[in-house]
Amino acid sequence: MFTPQTSTILIVDDDRAMRLLLKLAIEVEGYTVIEAKDGEECLAKFAQHQPQMVLLDAVMPGMDGFTCCQCLRQQARQQSAIVANSPDSPGWEITELVEVPVLMITVLDDSDSVDRAFEAGATDYVTKPIHWAVLCQRVRRLLNAYWATMQLQAQIERERALTLQLEAANSELKRLATIDGLTGIANRRHFDEVLDHEWRRAIRDGQPFSLLLCDVDYFKAYNDACGHVMGDHCLEKVATILAHSVRRPGDLVARYGGEEFVVIMPNTPILGAQQIAERIQDQLAQAAIPHPQSFVASVITLSIGLLSIVPERAWSATEALKRADQMLYRAKTGGRNRICSTVQLFTLAPDVN
Repeated sequence: MFTPQTSTILIVDDDRAMRLLLKLAIEVEGYTVIEAKDGEECLAKFAQHQPQMVLLDAVMPGMDGFTCCQCLRQQARQQSAIVANSPDSPGWEITELVEVPVLMITVLDDSDSVDRAFEAGATDYVTKPIHWAVLCQRVRRLLNAYWATMQLQAQIERERALTLQLEAANSELKRLATIDGLTGIANRRHFDEVLDHEWRRAIRDGQPFSLLLCDVDYFKAYNDACGHVMGDHCLEKVATILAHSVRRPGDLVARYGGEEFVVIMPNTPILGAQQIAERIQDQLAQAAIPHPQSFVASVITLSIGLLSIVPERAWSATEALKRADQMLYRAKTGGRNRICSTVQLFTLAPDVN
């Protein structure tokens, strides 16, 4: 584990003797030292070794320390952007870049040079001739601050990761709370919520609203003949057919209870709802799920009650559902394996008897 005492420091100075003196002073403190004789070598070794601090001479031939410091900061920001956009990125916004401290060493002690050092991105500066005790104290202070900031950032990122995991877990729990455990489609609770929401929106927007209530024909006889395990498989297959037959994102297929299913179709008039009901029947016929005890066919069939309405405030969603249930009852008493539909008009009061 890295600590301030195990830090690596990059010393940059064109004067070989000064580099040696700095190296000796720094190594006595227990740090690892890397040397560079000019700005170009500094940038290369910084990228290669990723030191935790840079001691940088301000006055050097070619690229001076001010320009080199600016390049170091730019290089670090570019590297941070690459990491943030990489496939291995943790998936949340990276906290603000923790900049490696740059301690500028300069013979220039005028205010313009000091301002220029800080504008270039220097963290602190010392002047030549160097007061070695002061230098070592500033190195310790800057490294302690750097590592404290790194630890704080790591803690923040751990907390962000935990927050994301918690949000994902909560989202999954909410999703599971809306799903029927057997069939994988929406459950009754979610259906009730969506029905109320879409019904209110249809009233507000004056849009048509259609509802299908579906019942698997003679399902008790199927269970008695094939067993409850096969009965569960049958319901799963029927639910899948229903889900694939309803293609608009705003529509909802849900398990209403037992062998009953319901389809909510917002902004859908009677003709569109009729087409969907017929598609369901066709897809179910093509699936040809054997039903050895059916009195209407040799395969699984559905009776479907269809209600299409432009809701008004005089009606409730519950009343609309009851009217769809009436249509389903008519389909079942009329011979099953059929669609019975009604377009509700408001010239009559709602009939829910």
